[in-house]
Amino acid sequence: MRVLILSQYFWPESFRINEVAESLRQAGCEIAVLTGQPNYPDGKVFPGYRASSSGREQHPAGYTIYRVPIVPRGSANGWRLALNYLMFVVSASLRGRRLLRGQRFDVILVYAPSPILQAIPGIFLKRPLRAALVTWIQDLWPESIAVAGFVSNRWLLARVGSLVRWIYRRCDLLLVQSEAFVPTVESMAGGVPVRYQPNPGELTSEISPAVADAGITLEPGFNVVFAGNFGTVQALDTVLEAAERLLPHPDVHIVLVGSGSRHSWLMEQVASRKLSNIRFVARLPPEAMPAVFLQASALLASLVRSPIMSKTIPSKVQAYLASGRPIIASMDGEGARVVEEAGAGLTCAAEDSAALADRILRLQAMPQGELQRMGEAGRAYYRKHFDPGVLTQKLLAHFRDLGERC
Repeated sequence: MRVLILSQYFWPESFRINEVAESLRQAGCEIAVLTGQPNYPDGKVFPGYRASSSGREQHPAGYTIYRVPIVPRGSANGWRLALNYLMFVVSASLRGRRLLRGQRFDVILVYAPSPILQAIPGIFLKRPLRAALVTWIQDLWPESIAVAGFVSNRWLLARVGSLVRWIYRRCDLLLVQSEAFVPTVESMAGGVPVRYQPNPGELTSEISPAVADAGITLEPGFNVVFAGNFGTVQALDTVLEAAERLLPHPDVHIVLVGSGSRHSWLMEQVASRKLSNIRFVARLPPEAMPAVFLQASALLASLVRSPIMSKTIPSKVQAYLASGRPIIASMDGEGARVVEEAGAGLTCAAEDSAALADRILRLQAMPQGELQRMGEAGRAYYRKHFDPGVLTQKLLAHFRDLGERC
């Protein structure tokens, strides 16, 4: 089966679609990727690439990556991000067609975190490539841009909703990363089928020896690790408030690993509030994270309180489950449900800093054997529900079913 992966983000940027591509390749698919010039998360084009160039390169695994020009994200202000998104849509639609001229694919798989606009090139490419179009929805639009504060005007949100319906109805299959997404997407998709396809975890849990070389060692005590994007929807102000409540407990430390739009704000807040129990660690490559998790006493996932976020399962939850460490889920809905169903940790309502501090102290007070039991339960749940090999076979079954219907 020939599969074209269409994604604005791809290796050497760190996104889950990288692991999906490798899983499909290992399952026997012939893979190609259409993407932009790598510049996430810092907004600067990676060394060895040029924002204005297009062409092809070989991934170390042997498949071809086709790259089109982009406007780098820069400091991620609103206008710069809009240009970044729109440039990829135009470049992938026009330059991508030229790069892929004469080729045929069975499936175009669009990996669609925000913005959903990156599915538009798939609509224009499906006919010349004679391929079925599958869009894998990671965020609900227009709800997610409203929650993040990017757009609040009701008229504009309604227009975005109309565009999303137009995109959905020109696909052959819509996949969603959370079961709770299904009713919302079905209501906008017309007759296009909608199927649940969760994000897989990492392909490997091997610990990179580079971590030891980098000297990343957590200090003694009860270390609660948050890993990932420092953005608006991660409710990190709630984490700061919980840390403030935990100052009388000097053995409890909160470790923030990653980067994002609120990084500078977080550092300023930590300094001004004198939060000596918070430590920052710069963003690490995915292969390095298991070594950090191994040192953690517990792993933290948090989201803001909103109907849309309650339907979302943050991708870090899968990585946390695989790590075999207890999880604290400061969120509502699906993400908390997974942790509770797995028996992998404790949960509390989104944006409740007092409850978050309480859950941290409850975990700290538990016997080591109970913490180990939670970690093992999480790992078992991961193997059953999020193992990459299992989910790749499910994805291929969707593709085969699509081929029979088209």
